Amino acid sequence: MTSEIAVRPEPSRFFRWLVLVFVSLGMFANYYVFDALNPVGPFLEKELGFTQAQIGLLDSAYNVAALLVLLLGGILIDRAGTKRALLLFGVVNALGGLLIALSPKFPGMMAGRFVLGLGAEPLIVAATTALAKWFKGKELSFAMGINLTISRLGSVAADNSQSWAGGLFTSWQPPLFLAAGVGTLCIVSGVVYWLLENQAERRFALGSGGSPDKLVFADLVNFGRGYWWVVGLCVTFYSAVFPFRRFANIFFTDARGVSPEVAGNLNGLLPLTAMFATPLFGLLADRIGKRALLMALGSTLLLPVFLLLTYSKLPIGLPVAMMGISFSLIPAVMWPSVAYLVDEKKLGTAYALMTLCQQIGWAIVSWAIGGLNDLFHASAQNPGGYAAGMWLFSALGVLGLFFSWRLHQHEKGPGGHGLETITTGSGPTSPA
Repeated sequence: MTSEIAVRPEPSRFFRWLVLVFVSLGMFANYYVFDALNPVGPFLEKELGFTQAQIGLLDSAYNVAALLVLLLGGILIDRAGTKRALLLFGVVNALGGLLIALSPKFPGMMAGRFVLGLGAEPLIVAATTALAKWFKGKELSFAMGINLTISRLGSVAADNSQSWAGGLFTSWQPPLFLAAGVGTLCIVSGVVYWLLENQAERRFALGSGGSPDKLVFADLVNFGRGYWWVVGLCVTFYSAVFPFRRFANIFFTDARGVSPEVAGNLNGLLPLTAMFATPLFGLLADRIGKRALLMALGSTLLLPVFLLLTYSKLPIGLPVAMMGISFSLIPAVMWPSVAYLVDEKKLGTAYALMTLCQQIGWAIVSWAIGGLNDLFHASAQNPGGYAAGMWLFSALGVLGLFFSWRLHQHEKGPGGHGLETITTGSGPTSPA
């Protein structure tokens, strides 16, 4: 039986890209459901009486759920396989979107966001692990870039939903019902991927990590220094960008005086820029290597953004575009890099652990930003009250630059894993 599998061909390029399309369809729905809350934020304040701290806690509930399930989810992906994980977490994700739309009270909406967190973040880990399985040693960075492009199209659609689905924005609930409907695509994606992988198992020689090792918790801190520098960058980067996006619509209307529709469009510039730039940066990394250096450049670009938004008179679109380029460059290089830093059999666990650490930072910062805005009475009448939160974002940018630069220095040394040298033509190295 082993020799029969050995002589089977690898999956064709068409089959691999077909897998990518349907995995990315689920990610589109996932991102839409999560970001559907952005344009609804002002309605939650005005109609339901939510404070900014409570809006921040909606993200924190999502993060806490992700913390509880992510590590177990990573182990499940490694042991049960990506096709089962994609379908399971897709169902949970869709259920979370429905509960959010049905919940007019703060505790109920927090519960819906909690359920969403149980499904959405492990679903991202499962999708990332699936793409690493199908594309490692081929067009991995480019494939993940395309996946992020389609995923962020979901964010763009949600951020701009007040423009293309304006008739629903008569109150807080109809846009969230729309999001719940979009969320069912997570289930469709999981079913189709299951069918595709079943077919591929009969026709092709699929990569296999072998029997997953028994989990030893000590292994989780022994992934290597390079992996942990990437984790540090992941935590600080997303702890700045994601909480900012949650409050961006409110900040733009209160502190910069734009209309709610314009605020939504400005917030949507971040994923919109990333849609086009992320696969190009992924392709660049596949061609030239220099991944750690590219992450450091992206961190440098993010550094001045929040203070420019707070204190400068520059058009808002300029610092937002700078953030958008950073939001494209860092993820396009960071996530594929993990596949070269960690043993393939522990890749799902490594991605889950990385995302778990990200969730801790994100949960703390979302709550802290909302609390700072309330503490300093940030509002349209007191736009200066937003400054404390923007300084916190800037401090995270400094830490992100530190972590990315340390990764660059590590990869230049004898303990490097080839992040600066591996290109599409040179093939993968053996991860440490």
